[in-house]
Amino acid sequence: MTIELTKSDDTLVKIFKALADPTRIEIIRTLYNKDKEMACGEVGEICAISKSNASYHFRTLREAGLITVRKDAQTRYTKINKAAFAAFLPGFLESL
Repeated sequence: MTIELTKSDDTLVKIFKALADPTRIEIIRTLYNKDKEMACGEVGEICAISKSNASYHFRTLREAGLITVRKDAQTRYTKINKAAFAAFLPGFLESL
């Protein structure tokens, strides 16, 4: 599921709810600092979160349109959706 890049109130609410958690901020910070696609398990290890907890946080960020996730065999890879940040929160990533 991806969001459209329009500034509707519903979209903004999803984005701000997704960013209202320290763990999800840490996930975004990790992805931004690495500046590459990463395995979800690798991000979970860096952020010291369990697989089930990481799955919940990745889903929340994905549904808000802040990250993209692709599956290759049994591994899921994620990266920041820079277009969403540029459209809704310009300068946010640089503030991390």
